[in-house]
Amino acid sequence: MSKEDLSRTPLYESHRELGARMVPYAHYEMPVQYQGIIDEHKATRSSAGIFDVSHMAQFRVAGAGARDFLQGVLTNEIGRIDDVGSAQYTLMLNEEGGILDDLIVYNTGFEYLIIANAANHEKDFEWLDDHKPDDVELVDESERTALIALQGPSMIRIMDELTDEDYVLPERFNLNEAIIDGRIPVLVARTGYTGEDGVELVTRAEDAKDLWNVLLSFPEVTPVGLGARDTLRLEMGYPLYGDDMDETRDPIQARLGWVCPADKTDYIGADAVRKAREEGSDEVLVHLRVDGGIPRKGQKVLADGKFIGTIGSGSHSPTFGFGMATAYLPLAYAEPGAIVQVEIRKKLVDGLVVKPPFSL
Repeated sequence: MSKEDLSRTPLYESHRELGARMVPYAHYEMPVQYQGIIDEHKATRSSAGIFDVSHMAQFRVAGAGARDFLQGVLTNEIGRIDDVGSAQYTLMLNEEGGILDDLIVYNTGFEYLIIANAANHEKDFEWLDDHKPDDVELVDESERTALIALQGPSMIRIMDELTDEDYVLPERFNLNEAIIDGRIPVLVARTGYTGEDGVELVTRAEDAKDLWNVLLSFPEVTPVGLGARDTLRLEMGYPLYGDDMDETRDPIQARLGWVCPADKTDYIGADAVRKAREEGSDEVLVHLRVDGGIPRKGQKVLADGKFIGTIGSGSHSPTFGFGMATAYLPLAYAEPGAIVQVEIRKKLVDGLVVKPPFSL
């Protein structure tokens, strides 16, 4: 895809003004870093980072049959978010149990809001549209809205200063409405992809730049690009679609069976998940601590000199100073404490299987 074919979020010019290095990502031209990945990562852990995630797909699902429809196309139990303002992490599968996408679904009241991965935007919408009944309305809101994440320990104080004195932040995995700086209406979701306490703010596309600038007016807020977003989520063990799962993997292999309740049998792919759960998998997703180098996607993983897998996600941990990675490995090497080798620049270095999140 040429640069001319890439889409831009409403904050594209703001990123350029901040000196961001722009790269193609999920059909968008996005900031990979501003001042540097390590500084942006540490700023999010210590104070607050701000992220433009407006490239994420946003779908609205409404109508009399919306709840039953989502119950049938998503793995998690939709009844768990019957309370208005609640949200859940879930998966959408094909008939064979392959993962089409991982999503967050919010109950906003009379409808549901779905946040999907940018790379799967068209595929997800077409899948949902193909399967929805006549009493369900499906609308793609992505072009009309923007999504800005504020993540880090300073988030609560910043939001408290920017909202009315009677405003109360939603609980984790909940959302509500707020007015920022007395003039910008937003949906405030207490969710994120960093492992820090944070919010994701849904606003109108035309208000995105004002919201971004208001948040950046706080000296402790650092703009953060895709690079640090990746290291932050990888330290926590959060999976990335396309690297850590795709349509060739089922939820049991991806260790996401916890969002596929065993007693729920009425969704697309449920029979395949039941079979995978009963029969087990030959290999599963693991997390590796690598001390002798920085692992990268596509590198080989070996044991006793034999090839056993490939790195899915890989990077350096700015918090802990070691390499970290994911890979699908045979069950014999999947338990914490197992040691394998990763081929980095024709050199074999040890990888220790650990249970996420990463730590010293």
